[in-house]
Amino acid sequence: MNRLFQRSEPQNDQAIKRPSRTAARVPRHSSGWMKVLVKLKAEQGLRVLDIGPTSPNNINFLTSLGHSVYMADLVDEAVKPEWLLPSQAGEPPAYDIEGFLARHMDFGERRFDVVLLWDALDYIPGPLADAIIRRLKIVLAEPGLALAFFHSRMTGPETVFCRYHVLDGDSVETQEGPNHPVLRNYQNRQIEGLFQELGFSRFLLAKDNTREVVVSR
Repeated sequence: MNRLFQRSEPQNDQAIKRPSRTAARVPRHSSGWMKVLVKLKAEQGLRVLDIGPTSPNNINFLTSLGHSVYMADLVDEAVKPEWLLPSQAGEPPAYDIEGFLARHMDFGERRFDVVLLWDALDYIPGPLADAIIRRLKIVLAEPGLALAFFHSRMTGPETVFCRYHVLDGDSVETQEGPNHPVLRNYQNRQIEGLFQELGFSRFLLAKDNTREVVVSR
């Protein structure tokens, strides 16, 4: 589901997918978020694409800074079996990439100044993840920033799928979400290759076996 939120628009609480009331929020230092926050505070009227489970906290924070927010919960949608096409004899099922992009990443003429990818690419099937990056090459404005996290392991407590809530500082809050496994483990060279046509990639120090990447266009 894609939704646009702006400061001047009232929010319909019934339409927002709320986080679990039982899942704790855990602060996590993020140098990448700090880089993005500097841009968000220095400029006005930016368009932000938040690729993750809908966070009313993120909507309220970003719109309070005068920006518009577009939500795209791609991971929950990408793992649905409806996107698998009928398989040919002896072949594994193919993924309906074009159908998925048409429904969930058709932003019309919108261009985004900031894209918050979080760790979504780790949980999305490989061919679709590559296609999402190609679409971001179209929708990320110049100059623009994209923030992405990558797990360095396939399993372990630090690879639990989380919702990210932004804060006014050098941390974000993580909140455990649906039980999605890591599907792909990107190495540094693969990450550089992903973003090479999008812009300059800068790797930042992170914790919990997670790499943070800020892409500047």
